[in-house]
Amino acid sequence: MVRAAFLPAVGSPLEIAGIRLPEPGPGQVRVRLAAAGVCHSDLSLSNGTMRVPVPAVLGHEGAGTVVSVGEGVTHVAPGDGVVLNWAPSCGSCHPCTLGEVWLCVDALSGSGNVHATTEDGTALHPGLNVAAFAEETVVAANCVLPVPDGIPLTDAALLGCAVLTGWGAVHHSARVRQGESVVVYGVGGVGLATLQAARIAGASPIIAVDVSPEKEALARAAGATEYVVASETTAREVRKLTGGQGADVAVECVGRATTIRTAWDSTRRGGRTTVVGIGGKDQQVTFHALELFHWGRTLSGCVYGNCDPAEDLPVLAEHVRAGRLDLSALVTERITLDGIPGAFDNMIAGKGGRALVLF
Repeated sequence: MVRAAFLPAVGSPLEIAGIRLPEPGPGQVRVRLAAAGVCHSDLSLSNGTMRVPVPAVLGHEGAGTVVSVGEGVTHVAPGDGVVLNWAPSCGSCHPCTLGEVWLCVDALSGSGNVHATTEDGTALHPGLNVAAFAEETVVAANCVLPVPDGIPLTDAALLGCAVLTGWGAVHHSARVRQGESVVVYGVGGVGLATLQAARIAGASPIIAVDVSPEKEALARAAGATEYVVASETTAREVRKLTGGQGADVAVECVGRATTIRTAWDSTRRGGRTTVVGIGGKDQQVTFHALELFHWGRTLSGCVYGNCDPAEDLPVLAEHVRAGRLDLSALVTERITLDGIPGAFDNMIAGKGGRALVLF
């Protein structure tokens, strides 16, 4: 038995209890978690914004140590430190053959599998393939990547989602160039990673926008040169901070229609808006045909930072080792497994950056 946080049904509170894990079968790996980040996507799974089979063990951003491996697993061995990869690519579907592995059509197919059982025998699914809200987990071999040298396991957990997403939004999706102005909407874990990525890219100015004035210090520590408390005049304020033109790039990390629209409005003519935040189907964003022509702006979605984790993790690790990327600066709360429901409440209230579960 291992302790885990699982979702009994959509909209229900998480339950913290013992679960029974099977031993790893062929092509599987058992991992003892060192840390797991509490991501807004986990909240989206719990409230039904994103749909997965339930009941499910949530958690998708984590790192730990390999306990045992099943037949055929050769790229990791017991004792190895690994980062969990919640969206592994199949390598053979159409997006994968185009090199767009972040759009793999089979990436989440493992979420439908039976992952474990509760004490009374109820079958549990892995929320986003890896079920990181547990002391231990069993995952497919392509869901683990070796931790790069020199990265502590508790920091490496953040590489599994927040950092890859923020990094990729800047470097892969928006393709920020040195000297371009960037505005980041939402200063949570992903937003803080995005600000650091913009700083590494040499953006200037870097503007952070959030509803909470208390997050200014966090944002500036991550690289923001300006801070705007969100209001009805946000787009106008961003234009003032960018010489009246608007930002070259906006990155939206919230997933709300009004924020996406504001991000678009705050960019210059020909500007680029990348949407990282995950919103519900009821969040409708509208544009009229003339403005699309006149402004010549680009609006794009961004899945998992448009990253290939196998290629991007070594790059991120080098930035960490060189001191350019501070993973611990994303963490505003360190909790136990029992603290996850409270971390959900903080996300709903817009408080803090990333909560990190330490096992």
